[in-house]
Amino acid sequence: MKFPLWITLIAAVGAALVVFALGSAGLRPALPLVAEARFELETITPNADGVDDITTFRYTLTRGALVSIRFVGADGRTYSFREQQPRIAGDYQVPFSGVVDGFVVPGEAIANRVERRLLPNGAYRWVLEATGDDGEAQVVEGVLNISEADSPLPLISSFSVGPQVFTPNQDGIDDRVEILVYLEQPADLRVFLRDDAGREIPVSARKEGRKPGEAGRHVFDYEGGVDLGSDPPPDGTYAVLAVAQDAEGQRVVAEASLTIQNGGKPMAEIAPQSVGVDVVFTTMPYNPVYFSSLDRLGERIAPPADPADLSRNAITMPLGHMLVFRLTVENYNDVPIRTTYPPPGTVYDQTQMAASLGAYDSPGAWRVGIQCETSTVSFPYRWALGDESTLMAIPDPKDGTLHYYVPPRTQVVVWGAVRMTRMEKRQNPQTCWAGLIQEDVEVSLRNSYVGARDIELVDPNAIQGEGG
Repeated sequence: MKFPLWITLIAAVGAALVVFALGSAGLRPALPLVAEARFELETITPNADGVDDITTFRYTLTRGALVSIRFVGADGRTYSFREQQPRIAGDYQVPFSGVVDGFVVPGEAIANRVERRLLPNGAYRWVLEATGDDGEAQVVEGVLNISEADSPLPLISSFSVGPQVFTPNQDGIDDRVEILVYLEQPADLRVFLRDDAGREIPVSARKEGRKPGEAGRHVFDYEGGVDLGSDPPPDGTYAVLAVAQDAEGQRVVAEASLTIQNGGKPMAEIAPQSVGVDVVFTTMPYNPVYFSSLDRLGERIAPPADPADLSRNAITMPLGHMLVFRLTVENYNDVPIRTTYPPPGTVYDQTQMAASLGAYDSPGAWRVGIQCETSTVSFPYRWALGDESTLMAIPDPKDGTLHYYVPPRTQVVVWGAVRMTRMEKRQNPQTCWAGLIQEDVEVSLRNSYVGARDIELVDPNAIQGEGG
């Protein structure tokens, strides 16, 4: 049987092409995995003087490979520069300043973790090891000399973090963390927190003290961002790292841990009422059993409950009676807010102030205050946002002292009274109002002048005298 001529011709051409391809493959030598590898300089002096501090390592891969670059000293010790780094085919240029992965010289006692360090002076055999994707391996070697590499490590000789349990919620207790770092040598210094996912949270140094990069003690102050109105990092345990790197590229790390608890921006307000006034003001006759002093707390009055007190009318009251208030405070965030003495229902004399009852300012604590136009100081009369029966007790992590908090997302009722014993004729009637104070932090605008009411005092003795 004969095949058509055109089929015979095609078959012949195809056979010829196969033979040519096979022959070419047999004649062309296989390219090496590493076509070139060399340092531009054979000697470097990594002393940061700007002369021969750095060289470039050049190499070419003809195929994809895992690449390692190492240095072997005269004593046989190996120092790593790159380990099993995946690279595709191509030309590579790698700057090299004599700095390799961290190591410790035998006999050294270094508290820091050394991440990058200069090779000691000497002659080194450099080794480039490449392993191709197909398993083929190739090693190329050469010589590099290091001299004048005598820079000491930028050691961190002192590193402390305190307190180690941190509650960034502006309650005045462990709201800030102080981080102290002592640098033995000038170096760039970074301090940051690192979470489990590897995210870094920077910590800024205080303005006073050492300048950036100087040797000596550096102070870092961290409040979680709360003072700037930001939310702190989520509760949990974080690594605190201080990283020092000098001009040669040597780098050391000091590390500690920090636990964040009950963190968050506190948010509370005198709650507006849907019906009636935001602050109830009324009057009651005074009884000496209500008298309080530095030594003892008198009986507490009951909260006013007369619906008629919800009016906004001015109040006329006899001199010597009590101006009574009631209001609602809402903690509308997920952070407990700390409060302190004296409890709701406490009665002040007009001439007293909170300190007269031993209720001294407590930085970070929240209290309700009452102020009138004749007051000589801001909010002289102050009350806690509850008592031990209604508040949440949280022990101080340092000494176990109990502090009392309004739980998150909670409303509390606060009430109290001021016995009005002095009348200023030039300021009668006068305006009185309520405020919500976070002591030594702020009295926010929306909480600084709430429920203002005109109060007129009447002297009963003067009225009787006029009638007689």
